[in-house]
Amino acid sequence: MGVIFAKTRKGHEEIETRSGGLSPRVRRVLIFVDGKRSVEDLRGMLQYDDLQHTLGMLEEDGFIEMIGPAGSATASIPVAPVSQPSLTAFRLHPPGDDPVRLQQARNFMLNTLNAFVGALGTSSLQDRVEAARSPAELRALFDEWYHAIVSSRDGRREAEQLRGKLLEVI
Repeated sequence: MGVIFAKTRKGHEEIETRSGGLSPRVRRVLIFVDGKRSVEDLRGMLQYDDLQHTLGMLEEDGFIEMIGPAGSATASIPVAPVSQPSLTAFRLHPPGDDPVRLQQARNFMLNTLNAFVGALGTSSLQDRVEAARSPAELRALFDEWYHAIVSSRDGRREAEQLRGKLLEVI
């Protein structure tokens, strides 16, 4: 069962006025969000490797909202959002920083950057990942890490799986 998103008032305003400063690619995703199509339907139509990430960004920025699972009676009624976590939501971990989890996240980010992009193109990002002293600092680097991964051909194929694994520990 897939998830369905609908445009918010801000999303409709963006379509009409282009005031949100969205890139053409992200705006195209917003246009296709209609409150009826599931994420799987959108994936089939748009063929974007990073669709889930793009939808998550649109959701966090308030352009779209999750209205329910595909096939449910409420799927065609975009006024009652379902209380579910954002697609790019970080896990809630127990209070206090866990040094083991922090090191796992740091190692995962560094290893995937080396494997899919290479050290040469991401040395600045790798230095900042190594210097991160808290989960919050690593989370601030998440979008840049994800963009670097999807910028490589092999990384694009694995991006959603890698993203999910990192979100488990970060």
